[in-house]
Parts: sequence; C-alpha cells; structure tokens
Amino acid sequence: MGKLRKKHNWKGRHQSDTQQPADETLPCNSLWILFPSAVDRLKGVDESNALVLPANKAKKKKAWVTPVSTKRPLTKKQRKELQTVLERKEKKVRRADILSKLAEVQVPESELKLLYTTSKLGTGDKLYQNKQENPCVVICGETGSGKTTQVPQFLYEAGYASGIIGITEPRRVAAVSMSHRVAKEMNLSTRVVSYQIRYEGNVTSDTKIKFMTDGVLLKEIQKDFLLQRYSVIVIDEAHERSVYTDILIGLLSRIVPLRNKKGMPMKLLVMSATLRVEDFTDNTKLFRIPPPVIKVDARQFPVTIHFNKRTPMEDYTGEVFHKICKIHRMLPPGGILVFLTGQAEVHSLCRRLRKAFPFRKSEDEEADTSEAMRKFKKAKQKKPSLPRIDLDNYSALPVDEGDEDREAGIGDEEDEGSDLEIGDDPNDAEEKADPSIPLYVLPLYSLLAPEQQAKVFRPPPPGTRLCVIATNVAETSLTIPGIKYVVDCGRVKKRFYDRVTGVSSFKVTWTSQASANQRAGRAGRTEPGHCYRLYSSAVFGDFSLFSEAEITRRPVEDLVLQMKDLNIDKVVNFPFPTSPSAEALVAAEQLLVSLGALKEPPRTGRVKDIEQARLSCPITPLGRAMASFPVAPRYAKILALGKQQDCLPYVIAVVAAMTVREIFEDLDRPAGSEDESSKLNQRRARLTQMRRLWAGQGASLLLGDLMVMLGAVGACEFAGCTPKFCEDNGLRYKAMVEIRRLRGQLTNAVNAVCPEVGAFVNPKMTPPTEHQVVCLRQIVLAGLGDHLARRVQGEEILDPKWKNGYKTPLMDEPVFIHPSSALFKTLPEFRAVWSEVPLGLDCVSAVEAEWVPQLLPQYCHFSSPQESPSPWFCSSTGTLRCHRASTFFRVAWQLPAVEMEYPDGLERYKLFSRFLLEGQVCPKLKKYVGRLLSNPSIMMKTWAKLQPRTEALLGALVSKRVDCRDTLYSVWKTEDKFLLSAYCQWLPEALHQEVAKSWPPI
Repeated sequence: MGKLRKKHNWKGRHQSDTQQPADETLPCNSLWILFPSAVDRLKGVDESNALVLPANKAKKKKAWVTPVSTKRPLTKKQRKELQTVLERKEKKVRRADILSKLAEVQVPESELKLLYTTSKLGTGDKLYQNKQENPCVVICGETGSGKTTQVPQFLYEAGYASGIIGITEPRRVAAVSMSHRVAKEMNLSTRVVSYQIRYEGNVTSDTKIKFMTDGVLLKEIQKDFLLQRYSVIVIDEAHERSVYTDILIGLLSRIVPLRNKKGMPMKLLVMSATLRVEDFTDNTKLFRIPPPVIKVDARQFPVTIHFNKRTPMEDYTGEVFHKICKIHRMLPPGGILVFLTGQAEVHSLCRRLRKAFPFRKSEDEEADTSEAMRKFKKAKQKKPSLPRIDLDNYSALPVDEGDEDREAGIGDEEDEGSDLEIGDDPNDAEEKADPSIPLYVLPLYSLLAPEQQAKVFRPPPPGTRLCVIATNVAETSLTIPGIKYVVDCGRVKKRFYDRVTGVSSFKVTWTSQASANQRAGRAGRTEPGHCYRLYSSAVFGDFSLFSEAEITRRPVEDLVLQMKDLNIDKVVNFPFPTSPSAEALVAAEQLLVSLGALKEPPRTGRVKDIEQARLSCPITPLGRAMASFPVAPRYAKILALGKQQDCLPYVIAVVAAMTVREIFEDLDRPAGSEDESSKLNQRRARLTQMRRLWAGQGASLLLGDLMVMLGAVGACEFAGCTPKFCEDNGLRYKAMVEIRRLRGQLTNAVNAVCPEVGAFVNPKMTPPTEHQVVCLRQIVLAGLGDHLARRVQGEEILDPKWKNGYKTPLMDEPVFIHPSSALFKTLPEFRAVWSEVPLGLDCVSAVEAEWVPQLLPQYCHFSSPQESPSPWFCSSTGTLRCHRASTFFRVAWQLPAVEMEYPDGLERYKLFSRFLLEGQVCPKLKKYVGRLLSNPSIMMKTWAKLQPRTEALLGALVSKRVDCRDTLYSVWKTEDKFLLSAYCQWLPEALHQEVAKSWPPI
C-alpha cells in the first residue's frame, strides 16, 4: 500500500476551501447548520457531533451562461436547399388558388357524367361536318336534348366566331336566360355572350354569341338586308311556327345564297323540337336544295303515360281537381304540373286546392302541421298497407300504345287500387280540408308578375308538395325542377281569325299530339315521371298531329306592311314555310290601302290585271313611316296623325296602353278565403272609383275608356310607377312597366321619322284640354274606321235582345258595351272600338256621326253633290266645296250631309272654269266679268260643248289637270301664257291687248 494508503478519517481532516451556497430566500446574516441525510452520513459518526463535517464533497451549482449566437453565412449547398423548399411552398399556394378558381366554374361530376352519356358530343362532329358542306341545316331534337345551349358552343368552338353567331328565340325570357346559361357554361363574360330583346340588351362590340327575339332580327334586316355582321343565324323553336319565325326563315333562305355569291358566306340553322320538318325540307319554294336533317336524341327520363277510360266534356276542371287530390294522397313525393287553358281556370283551381290542402306559413302553425302529420302517419300505419310499387322501375311506354298500356295492368280500366293507378272516379276524392298533407299551390301564366312566376323555380317549403297550375306557357322553354307528375286536360285556348268579319276570338279546342307529347315530357326532365291524360286514347288518336302555323289563323296586315317596307311588293310570291291564304293577303292589302299605307290599285282594265294589282300595291311614304313604328298598322296610323294640336304625347301614351292591353288586374277571380274575398271587394271598389276619376266629365268622358287608360298611365308615371301604387289602384305593375318602355321606344321612333317634332316622355304630363280631347277622338276614329259600331235604332229592334245593343258592319249578332266601360251608361250613337274581340265592348270611345264621312271617306258611299246649298269656291283653300250625303260601308248606315271637296270628274273642271270666269279664282279678272260675251253659268249646261269658247277653256284645263287654284298657279310659273287665248275668246277683241299685258292675273 505504501504512501498511497489513506489513513483513518482522512476526509475529516482534509481542509477544503468550498463555500456553501446561500439560499436566496433567507437573510444573508443567518447561520445555518446543514445536516447530511441518512444516506450521506459517515459510518461511526452520530448526530451529537455537530462539528463533524460530511465526507462527501459539496456540489457546486453551475451558473447558466446564455450562449452567444453567431450568424454564419449560408453555404452554397444550404442556399440551394432553402431555395428549393421555398419554391415548393409557392407552388402549393398557387395550386390551391388555381383549384379554388377552377371549382367555381367546374361542372359537377354528376352533370359531367350526364354530358358524356348523351349524344351531344357526337352531334357536334356531325353538325360541324354538315355545316361545312351545306349552307342550311335542319336540327331536329326533342325538348331537353340541349340544342339551344350546346349548338352555339359547337359553332363558337368550330371557328364561326369571325362574325356574330345569332340565335333567335320566340320569347324574351328564353333569350335572356339562355344567354346567361351559355355564358356560364363557356366561362365567358356577358360582353361576349349577350342578348337583345325589345326594350333592353347588353350587346357590346366584343359580342360573338347573341341571343335575341325574332322581331329584333327582323328589324335588323330592314336596316341591313344582307346581315353583314353575322356569320351564322340559328332559328330556335321553329316548331312553334310563330309568324316572325316563318318570315325570318323565308328571308334567310334568300339572304344566304346572296351572301355566298358575294363571297361573304353565311350559314343558317333551323332547330325544331318536333319531327315535323317537311315544311322546311320538302318545300322547294323555300329551299331549292333540301337541307340535311340532323336528329338529336333527347336527354329525357322515362315517362309513363296514363289515359282516362272516359273523357270529360264539360267539367274537365273538376276532373283535374280530383286527379290532383288522388296523386297527392296516394302517390310518392314529387312535384305536380297541371295544364289548363286560361287565367280564370288557373285561379279557380288554385282556390279549390288551397282549400282542400291548406298550407300554413307561421311557425306555430307549422308545428301544428308537423304534429298533425305525425298523427296521420301513425294512423296510417295501423291501416292495412297495399304492396309498395317503385315507380322508377317502370319504363316509358309509347303514347300511341294505349291498348298495351291497359293490358299491362297499368291503365285506368284495371287495378284501380294500386299505388300506381289512382283511378278516375270523382267520388273517391272529397273536397275536404286536410291540413295534415299541405300542398304548395302556385299559378303560372304569361300575365303573371315576374316575381310570382319566379316562385315555381324555388324549392317548396319543407313538408309540402309543389303543385303548379299553368297554361301552355309551361309547355316549352321552361323546366320546372322537381316535377314528377303531369296532369294534362288536353285542351288549349287559341285565337282564331274570321276573315269575313275581321274579328279575332279565343276558343278552347283540343290540342295536338305533338303538344300533348311536349306536356308529357315535362315530367321526365329531372327524374322518371308519369303523365295523366284526362282523355281516352281514342280521343288522343283523333288529335291533329301538329298544331297549325300561327300565320294561318291570324291577320297578317302588319307582316304585309313590313314586307312592303322591304320592297317586297308581291307578297303572294314570298317563300313562306306555310303560306297564308290568298283571302288573308287580299284583306290585309285592302286594309293597308284604306289606311293610306299602300297605293290604291287601278279599278279599270282587264280582270286579270286588276286581280294581280290588288296583291302588289306599292307602299306610300305614309306607309314607310308607319312601318317604322313597332305597333299594329292601325295604331301606327294614329301615331302618324298625332302631331296635330300638340296631341303627340297623349297619342304615344294611348297607343302604348292599347298595344300592351290588360293594364288592369283581374279582380273578378274567385277568392280563396273570406279574408281574401273582403280584400278583393275593397280593391274592386277602389278600382271602380279610380276609373270614374280617370274618365273625367264632360268632353273627357266622351273619350271613354281611352281617357281611362290615359289617366291611369299619367297617374302611374306621376307616382313613379311603383309596385305599391299599382297594387293600390288595381293596375298590373308588369303592364305599366312595359307601357313605360314602349313609350320611350315610340318616342324615339317618332323623333327618327320627324326630327323637328322633338318629342320626349314627360313623367309629369298634364291632362289634355277639351280641344285636345276632341282631336284625340278624331285621330282614333281615323285609325280604327273599320271598328266602328252604331247603336241599334228603335225601329230596328225586332228582338228584345237587341235593346241597348250595337250593330257592327260585318257581324249579324248585336254587341253590347261592357259594364266596366266608362260609356256603359252614356250609350253614344256611334263609337269606335279598338278591342280586337269586340263581342264584349270594354274598350270604346264616342265619335260624332258627321266625322265619319270626313275622316273615313274610304268606307263611305257618297251621293252626288247637293244643289242646295249649291257648290262654291273656297277662297282660303283655293278648292271647290260642296255638300254630300253618304252611307257607311256595307251596312248602308245613313250619315248626315257634310261639307267636303267637290268630287273628281269633268263636272269639277266645268265648275272651276265657271268660277274662274266669275273672278273668284283670280280677283284681278273680276273687272272683266261685265264684259264677258256669255254668262259663265253656261259652262254647267249640257249643251255647253256646242260653243267653241266653252270647249277651248274646258279643254285647256283638262289637258293640264287644273281643277284648283294652286295647280293653276304652278302651271303659270312654267307657262305664263297658259289660258290666255282661251280666256280672250270670252272677251271682245278690244280688250285682248290689255289682258295680254297683265297676264297671268296673279
């Protein structure tokens, strides 16, 4: 061991310089004795020896030293790694932004899958190939095939956007909505995909795809016949066969070849939703080379057709009600779409359904409804349930296989107790209020306010079923979401035109098979559906295949005037897809001739030439001015005469109101509750009071319903045309807004024709004066002369039903003034009717009998000039005047004798020569009256031709057609010696030199 061996208690004897750390929590002057723990005690040492120090070395507490960081520059490797990390993060941020923006325009997966499963992609290639080879193509595809939305996109992507791709729609709503939808699908702004309708549009210089109404394109053709701004024209909804669509197809069939000859090729597409394309393909007059037809499959879900076993002929609305009740009670959820014929039927059925299945809107009432629904379901579970049938498992059956439908057990004749078939016994459904199964009933027709129409596109309230009661406005161009059941009454209200009487009337008739199939297709747009037809399959078989074209059942004078303005004189030779009858064209030209829009055809010559001239009358300057106004020709004539006596603002307002029509709300509809009934009564009383106020008194009252319209328009404009004012006063807000827009359009048209007028729309327009009211009555009579009626005289009343009745020129039955008319109690002898359906005269104005021969000479048969008072020369006008009696039109109403211009003929020249000799035409010749060799009155004698002097004077006047002072003065300006020799024959030779010096005697 040696020296390295440690001795006993060496640790205790070892001196250490260690310092014990002081507790920071104790005072510095405190003395503390530290006792080691049991573990650290030394062996053999007890606690009594406090001086013994522990053998273990005291632990030092290390003070924490904050390290000083030193920044070192990054190496190249570290810098490269850091740069890579930053770039990766920036890419992630940019990718997230791109994905978020893409999600906004990305088509949902369901729609994308549906797009790939349809035939549109194949149709695009087929369309492109045919358009390259043919200038005109017909596309045939049922509703829902995507023609309207996809074809413009195909054309845009195929390179036809060098010019504008124009798409025409028959309705304004379709033009606006389709432009927005196509712009969204193509992810383009509205500056590129735009629309233009009658009163508004968003077309810009960047527009490449333009949706518009057919009337807008027709106006553009009047300004630019070759449509040089367009590269493709698409005529959509050609199956509806509207008048303007037919006119456009006929014009474009000639414009396309002309464009191709000039080296500016243009393409034409005609799109139809029915298979009736023979009117376009087989019409060699329209297309010399038949255009190819592309058929597009419909994107349609299967629809099952159900026929009634009997056809209700009278109360078909009651049958519709019972069918809806059964569908609502027995069939699975799904919207119901009902087709009726008119507004009155729609409101009546809505009232019955709301009463049978009331829908409550408040929260408390909704809770009650939920409780009632729970009880109803609980009670229903106790009843024996019928076997459940999934309607989606049934495929669509052809509509012409009614017998197979019934044999399969899904017709109304058999198995009436199943869930699928609901029978057609009206006694099964009771008209009893059942709030446990509320029905959300909404009307839909063209005159309904836009905000009310928009409700059908919104989802129904929770716990309810949607039921839309509509007219044929829902047949095409509209897709109501959630519709699974369609109830079709099979009827439609159409306007028919009587060519003999000139009266248009609405009649309820059976629809066509094509229209019935269109209605059935409404149930298969979003899911498989069912169509319940309230008529038998045998009745359906008797339907016409297609609806007849509109041009064959309406007056065509407005179309004839527009075509004459395009310098198409022989309208009968125009290539119509379906030509109107020759009688309709003759009637249209006769009306335009009577209005002064066309030149009167010659009445002498060969019969064949006269007949041809009746169908090729050229247009007059007045006719061109009338064609520039976007209203009917009768109203255009009123506008052309309106600038007299400062009446133009009133004429524009009245014409706008007459064109829009239906400016008052229909307050005669049935009420759905007592509350609604009392409100309707209050509104009827308010409207009656306002109509009396607007009609005025005295001279204003004789203006009749025209004054009521004028007052309503003026009051509405003065109040700012607000919805509240219209609702409070029984006015249709939609109609008043349209009148405001039409007033602006007519004002611009008038200023374009007559810039010196300076017309403007005055919202603070004051009522017309009495003199202006008289002028307005005369102006209206001049435009509506063929709509005149006369009160039945006492001696003509052969039947009591004729009392207080009126007789019209072309109708055998009497007509009566409507009780709502302002002239109902006045009963004037003559009144003008501007209603197109004058069987219920609610639009009348009083006229004076003596105005008729003066303002409507074309409708009167005049007698010879009366001898007492004898004809005279009017020094103020320089013409010959006389009194003549007349009869009106074909009914030979005797009219009072009135002062008017002397009629044309040889007698007119004789009379003028007499007044010339008497010095009345030229006052300077009066001094020679006493020196005349013969009495001037011999000019009127039958033997006057025996004297040479009479023949010389008369022959000179006839050769130059001088029968008035202005004509005579104009001839003297070019031939100052005219009539000198003939007049000198009436004077002694001594006066000849004196007369010659002062000739002409002006």
